[in-house]
Amino acid sequence: MFTRRHIISTRDFTREEIDHILNRAEELEIYAGGVGKGAGRKSDLLEGKILANLFYEPSTRTRLSFEVAMKRLGGEVINVSSPETSSAAKGENLVDTIKVVSKYCDIIALRHPKEGASRMAASFSSVPIINAGDGAGQHPTQTLLDLYTIKKENLLDKLKIALIGDLKYGRTVHSLAYALSLYGAKLFFVSPEALNMPEEIKMDLKEAGADIFESTDIKEVIKDVNVLYLTRIQRERFPDQTEYNKVAGTYRITTELIRENEGVVIMHPLPKIDEIDAEVDQMENARYFTQAFYGIPVRMAVLSILLER
Repeated sequence: MFTRRHIISTRDFTREEIDHILNRAEELEIYAGGVGKGAGRKSDLLEGKILANLFYEPSTRTRLSFEVAMKRLGGEVINVSSPETSSAAKGENLVDTIKVVSKYCDIIALRHPKEGASRMAASFSSVPIINAGDGAGQHPTQTLLDLYTIKKENLLDKLKIALIGDLKYGRTVHSLAYALSLYGAKLFFVSPEALNMPEEIKMDLKEAGADIFESTDIKEVIKDVNVLYLTRIQRERFPDQTEYNKVAGTYRITTELIRENEGVVIMHPLPKIDEIDAEVDQMENARYFTQAFYGIPVRMAVLSILLER
């Protein structure tokens, strides 16, 4: 099903394939660390295998969780954490880097600022490429951990979710919306008009039968959903700082707002800036730090499946 396959976009998955990954993640979660029954356990499932993390953009959770996932499975990791620490600083192009690094490892996780970079890299790699985020494009393993989080809340088959914030440039919500269309979720898009979900994505989703509602106001939808999925307004994606200033801080989740739907689950791909009050972190509804932890078992699942173990 997945052996030695590239993971570039959630659009490349069937629902059955996603379910297979989520089920494998559940099996491997006991090795993911943290506290409780899995603390200190380690698998030798990928002993002798090497992951190369090639990150041309800043990352904390994605890069570290890939590294932890590989090490929890008994494998090793080599890292390029920024272009300044690689031969890209000398002018080497991505194609040549991929041709070389794919000879050093068994699998590559690639983050790059240019949309489509991972798909292009896959054309030149002798090992599987995992897209760890490409500009405003896709972020498939983030989507998988988001789905895993929702599954753990027993909401995946009856989901009504509000995707809130930067829907134009946010690769996490692009990937997630496509995947959720496979599960019959009702999608509420909440954003400033300047940051609406791109028309081509909405057309694709509607062709897939997705039920979509659009708004600029969280209060209009909060009582109708069981998950709020926040994203930050991404300063680094805006070509014009003035345009960023117009929409920065548009949405903010407060304890008062959550009281309008006390059962709603709050998710965020992180980092969060000012879109969630610190007091919300202490609420039972907040799942974003647990969501970040789930990146480990989910990426363990992806690595183990791609490397035939």
